[in-house]
Amino acid sequence: MPERSPESTSFDNSVPSPQVPSISGLFTLLVGAGVLAALYVGREIFLPITLAILLAFVIAPFVDLLRRWRLGRVSSVIIAVVLALGILLSLGSVIGYQLAGLAKELPAYQATVREKLSGLREGMIGRLPGMVRSIGQEIGKATKETPPQPSATRPAGPEEKPLPVEVHQPEPTPLELVQNILVPVLKPFATTGIVLVVLIFILLQREDLRDRMIRLFGSSDLHRTTVAMDDAARRLSRFFLIQLALNASFGVFIAAGLWAIGVPSPILWGICAALLRFVPYIGSLIAAAFPIMLAAAVDPGWTMALMTLTLFLIGEPVMGQIVEPLVYGQSTGLSPFAVVVSAIFWTWLWGPVGLLLATPLTLCLVVLGRHVERLEFLDVLLGDRPALSPAENLYQRMLAGDPDEALESAEAILKERSLAAYYDETALKGLQMAANDAARDVLTSRQLARIGNVAHALVQDLAEHQDVKPEEASEATDARWKEDGAIMCIAGRGTLDEAAAAMLAQLLRRRGFGVQIVAGDAVSRGAIANLDTAGVMMVCVSYLESGRTPARLRYLVRRLKNRMPDVPVLVGIWHAEAAASAESFGADDCVVTLSAAVARCAERAGEPQASREGAK
Repeated sequence: MPERSPESTSFDNSVPSPQVPSISGLFTLLVGAGVLAALYVGREIFLPITLAILLAFVIAPFVDLLRRWRLGRVSSVIIAVVLALGILLSLGSVIGYQLAGLAKELPAYQATVREKLSGLREGMIGRLPGMVRSIGQEIGKATKETPPQPSATRPAGPEEKPLPVEVHQPEPTPLELVQNILVPVLKPFATTGIVLVVLIFILLQREDLRDRMIRLFGSSDLHRTTVAMDDAARRLSRFFLIQLALNASFGVFIAAGLWAIGVPSPILWGICAALLRFVPYIGSLIAAAFPIMLAAAVDPGWTMALMTLTLFLIGEPVMGQIVEPLVYGQSTGLSPFAVVVSAIFWTWLWGPVGLLLATPLTLCLVVLGRHVERLEFLDVLLGDRPALSPAENLYQRMLAGDPDEALESAEAILKERSLAAYYDETALKGLQMAANDAARDVLTSRQLARIGNVAHALVQDLAEHQDVKPEEASEATDARWKEDGAIMCIAGRGTLDEAAAAMLAQLLRRRGFGVQIVAGDAVSRGAIANLDTAGVMMVCVSYLESGRTPARLRYLVRRLKNRMPDVPVLVGIWHAEAAASAESFGADDCVVTLSAAVARCAERAGEPQASREGAK
């Protein structure tokens, strides 16, 4: 590729002037700040509504099932809500009963706790203060004490004692007393009532709410928006139901294990384990702490506590690393970083309840980002899908000059794809991005050389790779096609064309063809007369810059035809949108993928020599 002029180099190195933020960007920032402020200030209002919406996703499939049983809309909603409320009240009753029984037994465990604490005092922990004290005394003896400096003292006089001050709160009025007692008691019931009322109206007006959301986000494309809304609702309902079922199963497993170990109130700790597992990462640790401490208080030794700890150490990894991936699939849709950040954010915003709702709420935002164009940034920031496509990731690694990470990414893709498919779908597209940037003069010659070096290193590293899905094209059978140089792969005049030609040559060698790679300078007007054409059975011309090469390609094919009139010429324009035909270049074949080029070479090798000469 020709070197750039000094003018273009100076232009590329110039620093663009800072831009003033647009009005739309400032408006979006203000709207986001306003939403956060509203969520924080109005959490007493938004929290019950959010709980009702999430419960609606869980109960909606059951409502649909009741409606399929020919029950009316209102009857189905009332039955589903009453059943859900009954389950919640039953769980609350069981928790209260278990707590009451545990409170009666706690005094009996005090003696065991005292014995263990006294044993700890007599052990290493008890001797630790004495050891620290003796070390301090040794240090004091080793250091030389300085005599206190004389200071001016005031003459002794009568001491002035401060006057004691006492603050007394006024006696509460009967109304204040009733308010202080009833408000903390009635507040949970009021919140529950608000959640139930909102839940009922959401379930009754689901279709109307869906239509309003469609009108709000995408009335211009009703089909796409409707499909997106239905898909989002189905995904969220499925996720919440699966998570609820898995956490309930985990709670049953913990309760059964604690019952077998002999820990008191196993049902209580099983329910706590199921509920706290909605808290990401630390929920199971918090749930394990209480039964472990209780087991240590019940058992005079440490066997029961160690068995309880082992139960959680086995149950949580099995559930998190084996069961959940099998049930959810490859992923839940959230990145681990997003889960941690969302837990911190929602806890700051809404307190402990926000911590419980962090994962469901973040998943809702990710689903909205995948289907609403204006909210796509949420999917990019919080979702687990790669931010860059494989081709973009390869181009970024080539720009950075990192062949090792490029090879690591290639090996991950090649576990499921063939080498030819990887070259066509990832490597060539990455080289196309580089060629497009080079055409826009945004790449320096140094960067182009770096990209070419990484591409060549990648091809060399993949030389011994064994395909998991080998292509079905036949291999070369004629001995002449197996000789060195039988297929001449000619690179274009760009640095990146050589890398593409090396990929094609590697794929052809894997089929048993003899291949030679020729640089673009070797087929120029002044050098093509010296080109060694002995034993050449086919010529493959490799080009990436399809937008600026038709005339150059036509002249090159003409020179090749004049130099080797009986040899078929294949032109490979490695561009997905290339619509050029072989006739426009005067070539025998024109392809846009490496797989097609290999297949055409195999077809040419399988044709009898007489038929090829007759076709000429």
